[in-house]
Amino acid sequence: MTALDAADRDLLIRELGRPPRGVVGVAYRCDHGVPAVVRTAPRLEDGTPFPTTYYLCCSVLAAAVSRMESEGLMREMTERLEHDEDLARAYRAAHEAYLADRLELGDLGTRVSAGGMPDRVKCLHVLVAHSLGVGRGVNPLGDEAVDRLDEYFRGAKSCARLA
Repeated sequence: MTALDAADRDLLIRELGRPPRGVVGVAYRCDHGVPAVVRTAPRLEDGTPFPTTYYLCCSVLAAAVSRMESEGLMREMTERLEHDEDLARAYRAAHEAYLADRLELGDLGTRVSAGGMPDRVKCLHVLVAHSLGVGRGVNPLGDEAVDRLDEYFRGAKSCARLA
């Protein structure tokens, strides 16, 4: 994670269409140099709970992930979780890792993470942000979604790469 500087803040305002909230650092930069995933505090400046620790900010990536969601990938992944014990176990471990990362920044007093973890897939944006922010091998469904990004860039190459 790197610190958020003034240039990053300007890029985030452009990407989000508003000033970023609760950002504690940049967790991943896309190939365009944009802070594509930021790590956020569990509470915003006004005290509002914000459980989304890894937040996807790159508009190009977010649009591709939205296309994935619109084609039913979340439903398909949730169904697989119901029948694949190994996948479900790995996804629960991703949930625990997410909670641990958030706890480093502050305690919300809840075991709710984000994206539907640990039992379903509710938001692919969160899962992709988690995988990009922490790297391959932590969130199996986030990794899978990142691997499929090229399919959703309408002929252009994805700006996200996991090592």
